Amino acid sequence: MTFATFFNPTRQTRVLPGFNLALGYTLVYLSLMVLIPLSAVFIKSATLSWSEFWAVVSAPRVVATYQLSFGASLLAAAINAVFGLMLAWALVRYRFPGKKLIDALVDLPFALPTAVAGIALTALYAGNGWIGSLLEPLGIKVAFTPLGVLVALVFIGVPFVVRTVQPILEDLETELEEAAASLGAHRWQIFRRVLLPILLPALLTGFALAFARAVGEYGSVIFIAGNIPMISEITPLIIITKLEQYDYVGATAVAVVMLVFSFLMLLFINLLQAWSAKRTGRNR
Repeated sequence: MTFATFFNPTRQTRVLPGFNLALGYTLVYLSLMVLIPLSAVFIKSATLSWSEFWAVVSAPRVVATYQLSFGASLLAAAINAVFGLMLAWALVRYRFPGKKLIDALVDLPFALPTAVAGIALTALYAGNGWIGSLLEPLGIKVAFTPLGVLVALVFIGVPFVVRTVQPILEDLETELEEAAASLGAHRWQIFRRVLLPILLPALLTGFALAFARAVGEYGSVIFIAGNIPMISEITPLIIITKLEQYDYVGATAVAVVMLVFSFLMLLFINLLQAWSAKRTGRNR
């Protein structure tokens, strides 16, 4: 015990560096990795006047890509939230042959290069593919349509939900469900009133991560989308196209719109997650 600690017993000794050093390192790292690159996008797009900026970001072809990218990303994240929860539940609560293999396959979209994923999905869902040849006689065309974009976004997003929900399920005590069942609650009531409030913060985190990944996804979507203007063209492709045409200002203008919309969506989801966690803590 040092002399200062002896006369200041409320002072706590810490193994990690102090607040000033940790905060300074955090701000420098955050600035170099996030703030400076993002601010460069805003600065570059600021060279446009407001009318020019609006003309670029509100062009009919660009607006159609917003609708597809954000709409498909939200829908894919919602699908992953439902089926990712079911998959995590099966992996945690049940024993069955091949469980370890399925658990390993969940991480495949993480390890698989996005271009390889796009080519594989296109080969499967094309008209002459294994799955596409079965769906087309039913009038369902997947490859080179917005539905193909949705399939690709679901594929790359499902691990985010499974891996965020799975640890919570593993730590969840089954005694809570048994106590609710002993009080006369049926399965749906147990899930809705006991399990879902506990799982909801993690589920929202997985939803947000899946949505964020899907909005900016390019490699796995570009092959299966078909890239038909006004139909199956995504916003990242518009940005790449403008860059290839040396329209850097137009590309950054579209990127700014994506950044703002993505930030607002993630902010809303994070606020909802914080509210849900706070409510869960109060209920406990």
